[in-house]
Amino acid sequence: MTDFTRRKFLEGSSVAATTVAATPMIWTTEAQAQWNNAPEKGAKLRVLRWSRFVQGDIDSYMINVKKFTEKTGIEVRVDNEGWEDVRPKAAVAANTGAGPDIILSTNDDANLYPDKLLDVTDLCDYLGKKYGGWYDSCLPYLKPNGKNWIGVPLGASGSLMVYRESHMKAAGFNTFPKDTDGFLKLFKALKEKGTPGGLALGNATGDSGWTHWLLWAFGGSIVDKNNKVVIDSPETIKALEYAKELYATFIPGTLSWLDPNNNKAFLDGQISLTNNGISIYYAAKNSPDAKVKEMASDINHAVFPVGPVGVPTEYHLFFNQMIMKYTKYPKAAKEFIRFMMEEEQFGPWLQGGGGYVAQPLRAYEKNSIWTVDPKHMPYRDSVKNLRPAGYAGKLGYASAGALADFIVTNMVAEAASGSKTPKEAAERAQKRAERYYKV
Repeated sequence: MTDFTRRKFLEGSSVAATTVAATPMIWTTEAQAQWNNAPEKGAKLRVLRWSRFVQGDIDSYMINVKKFTEKTGIEVRVDNEGWEDVRPKAAVAANTGAGPDIILSTNDDANLYPDKLLDVTDLCDYLGKKYGGWYDSCLPYLKPNGKNWIGVPLGASGSLMVYRESHMKAAGFNTFPKDTDGFLKLFKALKEKGTPGGLALGNATGDSGWTHWLLWAFGGSIVDKNNKVVIDSPETIKALEYAKELYATFIPGTLSWLDPNNNKAFLDGQISLTNNGISIYYAAKNSPDAKVKEMASDINHAVFPVGPVGVPTEYHLFFNQMIMKYTKYPKAAKEFIRFMMEEEQFGPWLQGGGGYVAQPLRAYEKNSIWTVDPKHMPYRDSVKNLRPAGYAGKLGYASAGALADFIVTNMVAEAASGSKTPKEAAERAQKRAERYYKV
């Protein structure tokens, strides 16, 4: 397994597309949601989306793309890029007025250039009425003014704790800890047993998001409800002091980990606890390597524990679908997204991804992907329960810029590693954040 590459551990997941039988959906419609839209004649579309972490995701997505073309005659080209590459390419497209018609991106990227995006309020209203409504967590991202939708929610990849059950029990824990005190004790015990954990502290778009959970768990945040920067606070200092203790138990190298690294370390048997989407479980379950496949039965999932603040503070990687205002075919672009979000396509796509993406519409809670395997269920409510990275303020250019600059992640990494004291790291983060949140 020493040559276990990102591509190899992902490819096995395509089996998920065929292992879950489709289940008819039942939903209630509000005022019999209607959709009237005639795509432009001769339309062609180009879609830029993030690369899959589960092969079944892209397989099912492309099956739906083919169905759309067969039904409408509209040719669709799909380009796949890494999360870190989609953001700059989307920004260039928005600022130059040329590029893909539709971009699937992450978190609050849409708030970097809202005036460059097509208003999709009619489409979101239709889908919301038909499928039980959007989760409230979608609104700050894509309905920032409370009136108009600037993008269509796609879902979120849940960031949950992924752990080896036998290792946890060997460390003296029968159940996964529900509070941060127990969480730290588990990490310490795992290290003592020679089966350590590890969480990403590099500029990882998805997996470094645990640092936001940590900040919020102790009552800290980048900004308050008025968008005033307040990250240099006593609550933040306590979070960073905790991070230093936690980091001391990690496997070496986590300061440079990007999104593929903890997957590889877990599947190689180097760590027994990390945070991740469901992709590790499915890579193990469908691996051609017998030892890795055997590991799947020992893998389980849990939500992050609750900190001193006393309430869950979940952070998950949010996915959006943006139609660029410069597109020559706005009606065709809306029709494509509508088609992809309808149950006949979206349901099988959820199943193909094996639970890697959780739905943004309430009706899809009933999809059989969440009940076919009890290890899937913890991921189901990821969109429903998430907090945006710009909490507790309003999302916009400042929140998107601060997130893209990894201010919270860098602060935690500096304090945890000892390159700066907790106070120094918080002060630096305060100054960096103030550059975005200008008064």
